[in-house]
Amino acid sequence: MNELAVDLARFQFAFTVSFHIIFPAFTIGLASYLVVLEGLYLKTGKHKYIELYQYWIKIFAISFGMGVVSGIVMSYQFGTNWSVFSDKTGPVLGPLMGYEVFTAFFLEAGFLGVMLFGMNRVGKKLHFMSTVIVAIGTLMSAFWILSVNSWMQTPAGYSINELGQFIPEDWWAVVFNPSFPYRLVHMVLAAFLTTAFVVGGVGAYHLLKSQNNHLARTMFSMALWMAAIVTPIQIVVGDMHGLNTLEHQPAKVAAMEGHYETQQGAPLILFGLPNEETKEVDYKFAIPHLGSLILTHEWNGEVKGLDAFPEEDHPPVSIVFWSFRIMVGIGFLMLAIGVYSLWLRKKGELYHHTMFHRCCIAMAPAGFVAILCGWITTEVGRQPFTVYGLLRTSESISPVDAAAVSVSLAAFVLVYFTVFGAGFFYLLRLMRKPPTKYVMPPTSSVPNVGDEDKEKQSLASSNKLTM
Repeated sequence: MNELAVDLARFQFAFTVSFHIIFPAFTIGLASYLVVLEGLYLKTGKHKYIELYQYWIKIFAISFGMGVVSGIVMSYQFGTNWSVFSDKTGPVLGPLMGYEVFTAFFLEAGFLGVMLFGMNRVGKKLHFMSTVIVAIGTLMSAFWILSVNSWMQTPAGYSINELGQFIPEDWWAVVFNPSFPYRLVHMVLAAFLTTAFVVGGVGAYHLLKSQNNHLARTMFSMALWMAAIVTPIQIVVGDMHGLNTLEHQPAKVAAMEGHYETQQGAPLILFGLPNEETKEVDYKFAIPHLGSLILTHEWNGEVKGLDAFPEEDHPPVSIVFWSFRIMVGIGFLMLAIGVYSLWLRKKGELYHHTMFHRCCIAMAPAGFVAILCGWITTEVGRQPFTVYGLLRTSESISPVDAAAVSVSLAAFVLVYFTVFGAGFFYLLRLMRKPPTKYVMPPTSSVPNVGDEDKEKQSLASSNKLTM
């Protein structure tokens, strides 16, 4: 197969996934945030929570729609560009993706209309239940999609038939493969943090306009509580995920850490320029022994380098090396924001520190960047395999010509930047508008039976007087 066609097909899928992944990540967190807002309104009766609910549900609806549209495109690429992969993995991955549709998508589609348009048409408890079910649907969608991706990273519970197809033998092992629990928790927490920093950035933006805006204060405070509490948990979960990756995908970890050679007492390379020709990291800034301490929990623990694996199985080091560092760096920036917010909260300056508000606005898109970098680390680090160690990417592609893939790729780039660019612009316009006060539902103007009887009696009396 032409290597150019493989690279173009990979880039096309990477391009469409990059657009798609940010919308589910945002809606997973935002749906749960809406559940919290409506639940607090029902519990306390304070209108500020339902006002924020009405504000963010519009943004949720647009983001959800964009996520659905961008996700449909990817399924077609499995047939057009990756038909061999679909044929070989279909018996395992097909049912898992079908379960995602039958469970998660049906829940979301079934109750989304009630959630969006039923505020004044159904009872409060029924509407709250609809919001909860939609939030559960987003989490279930993450469950199944991450199960699919995790199986590609750490395949389990399968056999291979005479046609080279992966056949499920143990569905429990397939779904709950070795890396799945870590990826699921890591991704869901990432979605919550992404939403928290978007909400915090919007709140900070409106606080810059008016520090007495009570709705901006509420959303800003809630977002920073989430950042302060969840970020440390995410860092711990990330470390556990890294240790799991070290066990099952050591070549990926070697690329992430920039270790070309197996060594004891491996350093932690903070920065540097991986050199594929010399198999070294140039201009590196490293802390001795810290790499072994983090990965093996031993001062002189042995850490495998890329020299322990065949060169044809090495992932692209530079991409994985830098995407991993950007993700981790953003994680520690989030931790700094969360910790500093606690200090400002204690001093009573959380709503009055202008420079901190500007920092929160700058950090608003940080969660999306971190998720994209994490996805790049995961997927590029898996190369040159689609099913790790078993099915190569070069063996997964359809018999397509590079020219055909390049034309469709150019069309995707043009359409995506036009359509989703307009969508992003509209979302930013919605976020720039301040939340409005809660509007009570209008009372019915249709008279009841008693009113009609009274009106008839009044007319009859007036007629008698005139006669």
